[in-house]
Amino acid sequence: YGGGPWGRFADGQTLRPATRFSSSLRIDRKLVRATAHVTALGLVDLSINGRRTSEDLFTPGWTDYKKRVYARTYDVTKALRAGANDVTLEVGDGWYSGYVGYTRERAHYGDRTRVRAQIDLLYSDGSRQTLGTDGNWRASTGGTVSQDFLAGEEYVARPGKVPSGRPYIVRDIKTKVEPFIGVPVRPYARLKPVKITAEGDGYILDYGQNLAGFAHIKAKGRPGQRVRMQFVEALNPNGTIYTANLRSARATDAYTFGGTGIEEWSPRFTFHGFRYMKVTGLGRAPKPEEFTAVAISSDTPETGTFSSSDPMLNKLSKNAWWTQKMNFIDVPTDCPQRDERLGWTGDAQAYIRTAATYSDVQPFFRKWLISLDDDQRADGQYPKVAPQIMGEADGGPAWADAGVICPWTIYEVYGDRDLLAEHYPNMRRFVEFTRARSTPDLLPPKDFHCFGDWLSINANTPNEVIYEAYFAYTTKLLADAAEVLGKTEDEKRYRDLHARINAAFVKAYVSADGTVKGDTQTAYVLALGFNLIDSAELRAKAADRLVKNIEERKWHLSTGFVGTRDLMRVLTEIGRSDVAFRLLHNTTFPSWGFEIVNGATTVWERWDGWTPERGFQDPGMNSFSHYAYGAVMGWVYQTVGGIDTAAPGFARIRIAPKIDPNLTWAKTSFESIRGPVRTEWRKTSGKLALSVEVPPNAVAEVHLPNGEVKQVGSGQHRYVTPMLP
Repeated sequence: YGGGPWGRFADGQTLRPATRFSSSLRIDRKLVRATAHVTALGLVDLSINGRRTSEDLFTPGWTDYKKRVYARTYDVTKALRAGANDVTLEVGDGWYSGYVGYTRERAHYGDRTRVRAQIDLLYSDGSRQTLGTDGNWRASTGGTVSQDFLAGEEYVARPGKVPSGRPYIVRDIKTKVEPFIGVPVRPYARLKPVKITAEGDGYILDYGQNLAGFAHIKAKGRPGQRVRMQFVEALNPNGTIYTANLRSARATDAYTFGGTGIEEWSPRFTFHGFRYMKVTGLGRAPKPEEFTAVAISSDTPETGTFSSSDPMLNKLSKNAWWTQKMNFIDVPTDCPQRDERLGWTGDAQAYIRTAATYSDVQPFFRKWLISLDDDQRADGQYPKVAPQIMGEADGGPAWADAGVICPWTIYEVYGDRDLLAEHYPNMRRFVEFTRARSTPDLLPPKDFHCFGDWLSINANTPNEVIYEAYFAYTTKLLADAAEVLGKTEDEKRYRDLHARINAAFVKAYVSADGTVKGDTQTAYVLALGFNLIDSAELRAKAADRLVKNIEERKWHLSTGFVGTRDLMRVLTEIGRSDVAFRLLHNTTFPSWGFEIVNGATTVWERWDGWTPERGFQDPGMNSFSHYAYGAVMGWVYQTVGGIDTAAPGFARIRIAPKIDPNLTWAKTSFESIRGPVRTEWRKTSGKLALSVEVPPNAVAEVHLPNGEVKQVGSGQHRYVTPMLP
């Protein structure tokens, strides 16, 4: 994963400047409408008369550029004026030809960026005009003298007169250009530093919150004065910036002043994961208003809110939300800071249900799932990352299964039958691939790739258990999808296959006393959460083994990326919500609360990312912004808040809050596609008051703590019941 020494690129290549393409457009009639269409192999930023035409960043987005690239469309009518207009396209490397991933390689798709654009004009007299990219444009470099996602960006104001020439016209590109279907990346928050500290040759600005983005400069400087900004998530014990976990990512921006008074600048072709920024070269202490942190993310509308009487639980919710925002930057990435930032499939499937609670992620995942299908192998296997840029496209169990789990989850939350139908053939190919490589007894082959229960705590779940469990789970989901889509023969085929896989799992991996092979929390979570054990007696024994394992660890979890997703749900389903609440409110290691009491503002990649005994973990794998363990908040919404879907698209809603003994009240809302769903419960004078709101055109089943079930329609409903012991 990058390998030391950290902080430099292995090939020693010089970073390239952004390329500027410029043209002029004269408006000599009354303009009714002007529409710009832009795309690039690389990143493109459109300006008219020196002003950006949109807040969108990293246009046109990340795809498998050899198969498709998206075009963005903007209304630029107000940007144009009568007379002469300057039109500029600035193009950066981005995902296309810049450094991406941990292999220290660039140009995964091509070495030279390309851009295509046109502006269509409609005049009041009905006439039309088009300005397109052709040989009449001029090509040059401007103030952006270097740019790269991982390394950072540098800008020199007044760089002097830069020679320009004719652009090279490319005619042999065969990549399909399609309308953009995703969610644009935009700024969503601006933070001032909460603390500024002198350190070494500069100053460290603490923004009080881990975020993904960059700094906006608004300051004065001498002509030629260069300030350098380094971005990190944490500080070392001696107060210096902790850069080791960035691996080979430089995460450094620079700006050289032109000396023209107050100057403003922010990068266009990079971003960083950071809470702290070190500034050098300013020659004085920076003022808080001079360096604003700009948080960016794909602009997914917020849909879920949660608050309670416990500040720590509220903080966990906020941490998960910030982590999601940091890692939803055009694709669902693992982390935003180090030399990786890839669309890991296992992370995505583990978190997608929680993501859909916090935000409307339907169009975001619609785009990403196309990339996942684009990179599916001919034999049906899905890759470990999408877009796939490196290594063998073999995701392995729990990672490759994202190709089935994610489309089904989007259907469950949004009722999107069309998306399910679109991806069904690929889902089917994947299940058939898994069946074909399994043994005649439907067990794992002798050799297969598996990441295991990634970053679990001293609990090695056998790979074959993970393989078989996910084989069963995705086969069941495929059968469910076949039923939805009216594919009767497929449904029968995969229901039968699912039953046989379940039987094979129990026979191979479950003992008569309920022990699941490996005897880990994750092994039991998979067996119980995926309903692999039909026998009620054997299931009860496995459930007891799970609770015993947690008790033996002094009521702490040990699950990694695979097991954490369903741990709390399984505990609730086996009637041990008390154990789940105990895990939720733990503040000792390992737990969600441990991170929070130690200053976390986002969810960590690993439970032991930092501990008092050993400090920071292995810098080769130590992100402080990873959403996988934030999946617990999906359970909080569904269990503490009690809001879940009982039919696709929330046509029917299940309201069934479990009353957390550690809380006196909880308030939850979810903006479903049918409208808002809200719950609020409070403990008062030995009674429980529950308020519920159901959206129009939906019905709900309300499960009260005393066991009563109420069938209600849209509107507001209130219930008061005695508190149960």
